[in-house]
Amino acid sequence: MRDKTGLIEVRVAAMDLLARREHSQRELRTKLERRFPPSQVEETLQALAADGLQSDSRFAEAFVRQRSQRGYGPLRIRQELRQRGIGDELAAAAMEGAEVDWFATLAYVLERKYGDAPAADLKEKARRTRFLLYRGFTGDQIRELLD
Repeated sequence: MRDKTGLIEVRVAAMDLLARREHSQRELRTKLERRFPPSQVEETLQALAADGLQSDSRFAEAFVRQRSQRGYGPLRIRQELRQRGIGDELAAAAMEGAEVDWFATLAYVLERKYGDAPAADLKEKARRTRFLLYRGFTGDQIRELLD
């Protein structure tokens, strides 16, 4: 006989986490396994997914939207999705579904950080390029904007 009270406790803890924000299955598993046995966590995660309460695709869509609004580029967002257990196909679908204008996001980030003034010299241009690469924009996007 399974310990039903243990499963209920795991489900309540998972629901508390999901009530705050969307989580990927990997994130939930990591957080819940700190407190509960892996077998109970796995069973609970499968039930939550079956009930539609946890969805990696919904998490990916929300994550792409939130990170792009904060000024992060497509490369960085994809990498962060991978770190959270989201596969490349699901990440690509979320990126495409978000319909983000990456060039406009790039221009906004650049203006917010450096203002309207163009780079004074090559050293300054290189500094701006490194910053934008770190934010996750492609070299082509950056060159097009800075040139």
